[in-house]
Amino acid sequence: MRCYLHAFLLCVVFTFFSLVYVFNQLASTLEDRDEWNLREQSLSDRSSHDTGNLLRKMPGLVGRRDREDGLDRERPASAVKERSEERSHLAVVACGTRLEETLTMLKSAILFSKKPLNFYIFAEDDLHDSFRNALESWPRTVQTKFNFTVYPITFPRENAKEWKKLFKPCASQRLFLPLILKEVDSLLYVDTDILFLQPVEEIWALLSRFNASHLAAMAPEHEEPRIGWYNRFARHPYYGKTGINSGVMLMNMTRLREKFFKNDMTTVALRWEEILMPLLQKYKLNITWGDQDLLNIIFHQNPESLYVFPCQWNYRPDHCIYGSNCQQADQEGVFILHGNRGVYHDDKQPAFRAVYEAIQKYPFGENMETSLLQPLEASLLTTTHTYCGRASHLFTKRLKQSIMSMQQDVTQRG
Repeated sequence: MRCYLHAFLLCVVFTFFSLVYVFNQLASTLEDRDEWNLREQSLSDRSSHDTGNLLRKMPGLVGRRDREDGLDRERPASAVKERSEERSHLAVVACGTRLEETLTMLKSAILFSKKPLNFYIFAEDDLHDSFRNALESWPRTVQTKFNFTVYPITFPRENAKEWKKLFKPCASQRLFLPLILKEVDSLLYVDTDILFLQPVEEIWALLSRFNASHLAAMAPEHEEPRIGWYNRFARHPYYGKTGINSGVMLMNMTRLREKFFKNDMTTVALRWEEILMPLLQKYKLNITWGDQDLLNIIFHQNPESLYVFPCQWNYRPDHCIYGSNCQQADQEGVFILHGNRGVYHDDKQPAFRAVYEAIQKYPFGENMETSLLQPLEASLLTTTHTYCGRASHLFTKRLKQSIMSMQQDVTQRG
């Protein structure tokens, strides 16, 4: 009887200290959130006296047309609503040597989209001028298709260095986009190594397929469990059978900010800003892929909140390296190409590199069939010694349709 009593008392003590730890982490997170709010309020109060400093610091460095025409938040509410409804909102995080790769991604988004785009570029301070100068050097006819804002990398004060170095430099910034872009309702986040092979508005339209509980959409990490990473090696919870890949993540950020998430740390459901730090503290010794692992843990506990789209929206070397295992791409072609593991810049997957270089080298304004598609098809013919090269017709299937559609529009306007 005494043994049972001792065991019970130990359980009570352990539970008590666990709750104390979790709520300490929550308090720290809330302090960080308040600090962000105070910083934004301070900058807002100073804006009438120091507009130049405001643009250099928060919320970011705006593009030239934003400075000429004024930011959306300065326009009448009706105009803002009308513009926000017609635009797709795209965010990316770029650090280190990712400048050129990010510009190529943005270029692919612009080439095929028929509706205007808003770009939210989060980058290290020494890249800000490079982004602004590059985007403002593009032809005026191209610049009319997008607005952009460059933001600094911003993490909560608590463990900021740890967040910044989690998995890849700055990659975990995506976790905090809903807390930084508070006025943005919905957002498409993509990694820098993404290439759009069809209009951005096609994936943006998936928001209309969300049911009342969905607040984000991603693709599975693997279609074939026998080569899956999470189901074979993960030391933490993950979504579904094979996990999810966060390289392309569509978010209804209003819902995400309002949601109370179930979790395995406390019986109390937590908001987005409350759950991130405790999760990092609990699982940081068990996660391999950084912020993607944290997203897997969150949606494992809240599966009803995730809309899963098929693999052709996030097509990676894993889908062809051992033979084709993305049935949707086999049928409809690749919609979005994801060159993870640096395959755009080495010789391991020449078919992926061929697509990247074709878009990178394409001169704005030239005929896309003769200056983009035909050179690409010629390059892909030299890659058939690889499995992905043999599947490369899937890379151009949807691309051909996108180019034909754009050329028809040009002809009709002419």
